[in-house]
Parts: sequence; structure tokens; C-alpha cells
Amino acid sequence: MKSILNTEGRISRRKYLSLFIFFYFVNLICLAKAFEAYQLEAWISFYAFGTLLIGSIVLLLVQAIRRLHDIGLDWKYSLYLLIPPPVNFFGFVWLAWEKGEKGPNQYGPDPRKTDVV
Repeated sequence: MKSILNTEGRISRRKYLSLFIFFYFVNLICLAKAFEAYQLEAWISFYAFGTLLIGSIVLLLVQAIRRLHDIGLDWKYSLYLLIPPPVNFFGFVWLAWEKGEKGPNQYGPDPRKTDVV
């Protein structure tokens, strides 16, 4: 199993969708908790949840890059996903909806043939 921090290779729609749901949920919780900590002026909690939020955004982008590779697109298209929510949500959903290229492509073997999940 490849690391979730590795941008090389491809990822199937099923695996992407499961990771997307998990990390987007983590994003929402961290955002809510950071906002709550900001209002209460609990700065240590604010910075802790802010750091977790940034980390989960990075992990979402890494998975999006691997999904773009499965579709046959370059990583540069992931920059569109940096547009603030709710606009970027549609891009993430499109990545889960769009079918990948069949067989190997320039980014690696077909993930549907190698995925366990």
C-alpha cells in the first residue's frame, strides 16, 4: 500500500472517495473547532486546530493529484482545488465521479487492477 503522502501513481475512485470523505470531515471539524477557539481566545487550541486543518488540506490535495493522474491529467489542475469552499467541493466531487483511464498510463498502472480497498 502506497503512502498517502506520495503524489506519484494513480488512485481509484473508490479509494479516493473514502479518503475524501474522511479528510473533508476532518477539515470541517478542525475549521469549526478553530473558529470556536478563536472566539474563546484559546490561542493554543486555535493554532493546533489550524495546523491540523492545513495538514488535512495538504492530504486532500495529494489524493486529488493521484486521482488526476488516474484520469490522465497533470498535477497543475489540482491548483483549481485551492479555490475556497464551497466552489472547490464541486472539483473534489468531480474527481470522484470521473472515470479513470483504462490500463496503464504515463503515471502508472491501472489502480483498479492493484487496489485492495
